[in-house]
Amino acid sequence: MTWLHNLLSRYDKAIWIRVIGTILTTFAGFMLRPFLAFYLYDRMDGNLLLAAMVTSLQPLTSIISGYFAGSLSDRYGRKPLMIAALLIESVSMAGYMWAESLIAFAALTILNGVGASLFWPAASAQVTDIVPEEKRSEVFALLHTALNLGAAAGPLIGVALYKINPGIAFGICSLTLFIYCLLIAWQVPETLPREARNRTETNKLSSPSARFKWSEHTTVVWMALAAVPVSLLYSQVEIILPQHLRTKYDDFLTVFATLLTINGILVVCCQIAIAKFAERFPAHRVILIAYMFLVCVGFGYGWAPGMLVLVLAETVFTIGEMLYGPQIQKAISVMAPDEHRGRYFAVFGANWGITGTIGPSVGAVAFRHIGGAYWFSVLSALLLVGGLFQYRFVKKAMQRTQAAPVSTEQPSVSAT
Repeated sequence: MTWLHNLLSRYDKAIWIRVIGTILTTFAGFMLRPFLAFYLYDRMDGNLLLAAMVTSLQPLTSIISGYFAGSLSDRYGRKPLMIAALLIESVSMAGYMWAESLIAFAALTILNGVGASLFWPAASAQVTDIVPEEKRSEVFALLHTALNLGAAAGPLIGVALYKINPGIAFGICSLTLFIYCLLIAWQVPETLPREARNRTETNKLSSPSARFKWSEHTTVVWMALAAVPVSLLYSQVEIILPQHLRTKYDDFLTVFATLLTINGILVVCCQIAIAKFAERFPAHRVILIAYMFLVCVGFGYGWAPGMLVLVLAETVFTIGEMLYGPQIQKAISVMAPDEHRGRYFAVFGANWGITGTIGPSVGAVAFRHIGGAYWFSVLSALLLVGGLFQYRFVKKAMQRTQAAPVSTEQPSVSAT
């Protein structure tokens, strides 16, 4: 069992708690994804517009509350924010079981958006706090693998439970979120460096404007905008791709499920190995290659003449996301000043909220007017432009970080 001991000792205990919690919560969360829209549709007497509006409240709320989430984790610590976030999400999931009115569903969706936006900036900053720079992309890859492990069986079980009683799935999701909350409260210490907290408090007392001057951190904003085409592609894969496949295949749901299964299996089997291999190369080059993979995916999804090309496109998509995710998160972690780590992850993560809010509507309009093939081709063009800009921004940020003088144990690095 030496190999097991070596594996467990490779990462901090807090990282393994995150891995366990991610598997639990994503397993439960993916139980809901296949039928949440149908559930809201049924509970609102078949009003598709209302169901879509309620669904879009979650990412919209995340954008707004995410603005404050990062700074709160930098001021009060990672652990309190993560515990509060999981409690809020647990309550909102439980509330869906009894909600009847439009106002109740809207309030619960907004509550869930607040919880999600509080958790991820603090959780990502926590990794930066406790993991050495040379291992960060590996740890982010491990968490991505855990997410796909949890997502592998969730949808199939969720569909089965939905046919029995939808409330069971909401109850299980609420329970797993609460268990994850208890694990963090019990086993995970606070990781915010005391020096960073002191700097944050000193800046706040000396001058409110000194806390976070946007003019001094424009690079992370541009990186978030350059990432929008990537998150937009993800949103279209979930919403528009099934509709596009429906125009080509009689059994389009089986085709779509097969693609998702291929994605999950490849991530679980290859993510950590690919992340380690990518560490040999500069982050900006790896990220550019990832964008180019995703450019090919857009054309593959749009114009695939048969199942073989679709499978190839899905394989290329999976390789691209395995290269992109850990490296872009590592880049954010390296360039973020110690006292603004949570804020940096919150600002960058806003790209997911943006596409989650506007992606469904934009994709639906585009699909209706120009068709799936041309719409995915447009996404490829956006990814090409975004990739070139992201290459420039990441290269600039990493060069500036490496050139910064190291005068203390935990230097503050400007992202301008």
